[in-house]
Amino acid sequence: MLICHSKTTFAKIVKMLQLQVLRQNAQAVKDRLAKKNFRETNLVDEIIALDDERKKLQLESDNTQAKINSASKEIGQLMAKGQKEEANKRKQEVAAYKNTLQPIADKLSETEKLLNEKLVLLPNLPSEKVPAGKTPADNVVMREGGNKPTLPSDAVPHWELIKKYDIVDFETGAKITGSGFPLYKGKGARLQRALIQYFLDYNTAAGYTEYLPPLMVNEATAYGTGQLPDKEGQMYYMQADNFYMIPTAEVPVTNIYRDEILKEESLPVKMTAYTPCFRREAGSFGADVRGLNRVHQFDKVEIVQLVHPDKSYDVLEEMVSHVENLLNTLELPYRILKLCGGDMSFASALTYDFEVYSAAQQKWLEVSSVSNFETFQTNRMKIRFKGADGKSRLLHSLNGSSLALPRIVACLLENNQFAAGIKLPAVLHNYFGALSIS
Repeated sequence: MLICHSKTTFAKIVKMLQLQVLRQNAQAVKDRLAKKNFRETNLVDEIIALDDERKKLQLESDNTQAKINSASKEIGQLMAKGQKEEANKRKQEVAAYKNTLQPIADKLSETEKLLNEKLVLLPNLPSEKVPAGKTPADNVVMREGGNKPTLPSDAVPHWELIKKYDIVDFETGAKITGSGFPLYKGKGARLQRALIQYFLDYNTAAGYTEYLPPLMVNEATAYGTGQLPDKEGQMYYMQADNFYMIPTAEVPVTNIYRDEILKEESLPVKMTAYTPCFRREAGSFGADVRGLNRVHQFDKVEIVQLVHPDKSYDVLEEMVSHVENLLNTLELPYRILKLCGGDMSFASALTYDFEVYSAAQQKWLEVSSVSNFETFQTNRMKIRFKGADGKSRLLHSLNGSSLALPRIVACLLENNQFAAGIKLPAVLHNYFGALSIS
């Protein structure tokens, strides 16, 4: 379903700002889109051509309306002078102008609708800091941390451990809903709760305000963060109400400030939220999606910031350090990757991925993405701030997972297994109420 944005206020601001960039830097925009492995760069030329048509029709409409206004004013003057015959001639002219105006207005509306539909197909431009590349193999490992454990010879992957300790029930989850909807039970449910509370406490201690947002969002909200029209096939859609189940807390939380102008002294805005997340993308088979590696519903704690555009890349590094320190407290081996252009999301300008090492599976699993979206999202949502000069400017938005639980749980189970159970990192002992799972 391709939504029509031409009737919405936020679409107008998108159109004005994006078109200005496209017109002034058409070739540069194409080059940066190509770096993101976006092949439909001809969209830039199509958009500019549509905007030329829009301008032409708008001018024609304005000129015709001006003639109507002038003739209407003259009619009143002629009637006041008793020149009824001349006034009637002007009335006929006004009627003719109005007949001419309606087809122009219809064509203008059609052109604006098509223009907006084309504009929202353009992804965010990648930062100059983004490395070239087309696939995950081209991502750049920035650094690694933690120590990979040496497991006992009888070590098993987490999908066997969860059965052994009866903490996650995939079969009953599938009976209740379907494949990819795990049922946590007993100590598994307690571990989920412990991790969520710890992550929230960690984030709020760093100055993030906690929110508990709705789990369904409307079309405008999903559009604002770039889920629409790019990821509509990956979201669960409630057709009767035209709502979408959220794929991440980023979507409702960033929209809290949609259509608002903030004071510069209130920056940065730091928000955190725990939510379940719903994604239709899971469903293939094989080791990569076994157990908790990929599911349709999972818990995640998110961090979001709205910041001054001059400071966003410094804030990005701060958020990366924030997530890195969190992983260190969990005593998990990790690595940080800078994503290449071809592996980035539709909305991101620069993304760092965090992966933790699954010792039993002997592979890296992604557990967090920390991204700077620059003005891509705030442009769509009209989130601005007023500076000391009194002028309004778009903020930059950033977000990151802090953290997504399924693969964290998988690695905690696998990496800490011993003969009598699963050891837990010290930071979770009070939250969980025990030193281990047994």
